[in-house]
Amino acid sequence: MRQSRGVLVAMAVLLGVAVGPAAAQAPAPAPGPAASGATMRIAYIDVQRVLARSSSGVAAREQLEREKTAMQREMDGKRVELEKLRDELEKKAPLMAADARREKQEQYERKRRDAARQMDDFQKELEKKEQVLLQRVLQELSGVIDKVGKERGYYLIVEKRGASVLYASPDADLTDEIIRAYDQQAPGKKSP
Repeated sequence: MRQSRGVLVAMAVLLGVAVGPAAAQAPAPAPGPAASGATMRIAYIDVQRVLARSSSGVAAREQLEREKTAMQREMDGKRVELEKLRDELEKKAPLMAADARREKQEQYERKRRDAARQMDDFQKELEKKEQVLLQRVLQELSGVIDKVGKERGYYLIVEKRGASVLYASPDADLTDEIIRAYDQQAPGKKSP
């Protein structure tokens, strides 16, 4: 998702660059900010910083960490159980009958495979939850960016990393303003 959005932003920027020289050769400019003599204001934001510092982004990250910790505890329990079973198998295997030893070995392998499968499932579940939370925050953030962009008269706002910004003046960085606006909009938050 993030990559495709970055590609779209990059394409928009490239189209702007590609259209720019052609428009300079055109006989009459189209009406708009450039035609009226106003400058086209462009800004950028760092979405990763918004996610790391905004109250909703922090809350989403904390929720994921709690779920990850719970899953890790469960996997630690499975690991301890597997270690006990392996130790028992190593110590008692020479004293066991061949059938009992083979059965115990199969039981150990089955539990080891189940634990590995469960670990994969946990990892996929965490990734899915992270995507859902990220998507929610980005949807909410989109409205805030639109509002700030319109209020401040920006022609274009790009994401710093997704648009491959090679140089940007710190004056064009709206990230902190977006974080403040986003936090003020967050449910249950009071304006400072």
